[in-house]
Amino acid sequence: MLRKVALVLLWVGFVSYAFLLAPPDRPDTLDLIKNLATGQIQGINPLIVGLFNIMGVWPLIYSCVLFLDGRGQKIPAWFFASASFGVGAFALLPYLFLRQPNPTFVGQKSWLLRILDSRWTGALIGLGAIALLTYGLTQGNWGDFIQQWQTSRFIHVMSLDFCLLCLLFPTLLKDDMTRRGLSDGKIFWAVSLLPLIGPIVYLSLRPPTIAASEATLNQQPTAIKG
Repeated sequence: MLRKVALVLLWVGFVSYAFLLAPPDRPDTLDLIKNLATGQIQGINPLIVGLFNIMGVWPLIYSCVLFLDGRGQKIPAWFFASASFGVGAFALLPYLFLRQPNPTFVGQKSWLLRILDSRWTGALIGLGAIALLTYGLTQGNWGDFIQQWQTSRFIHVMSLDFCLLCLLFPTLLKDDMTRRGLSDGKIFWAVSLLPLIGPIVYLSLRPPTIAASEATLNQQPTAIKG
């Protein structure tokens, strides 16, 4: 319950900060977003190009965990995962505080779940993320980025969104590891403490999800209510 309250407060705080306290919008923000979305990046700081595209990679990373986690939830994981492609952590945080612990996967995997569960998918996502990260860090202008971070709401909030997505991944990691028979705490902390790199390495190396049958779950002892 304490974690749910913390996630709710984090979501409310992030929304409030983004709309009330972040730097104001700039007149050229819509043109910048349009150019980034259509690949017209000439003259745009590579750091901003890399960050914008990595914000499209993060929802893919989360989807590889979220759709499997959603099998045992009352809320539709696909809705929050899809919305995160547009608004990032603004959409994922409500799922995180509404979901219930789900360390078991029951039933058959659909073709989509098999793709999201595959190491090859994780590896492809990882290659894309590393390419974007390398491009942004090696070609970008940090002075210009800092100046835009201080004066542009879009750049400012997108940067904070990236940081939040890095910090929130461990909230889903433990259950995902359990669904795969992984219990080593060193794996959890290695993935959690390496922003972006930890999650993509995990997706590239994790074993397949172990599916439990309904009969197996029904045979598990239940607590005696007193």
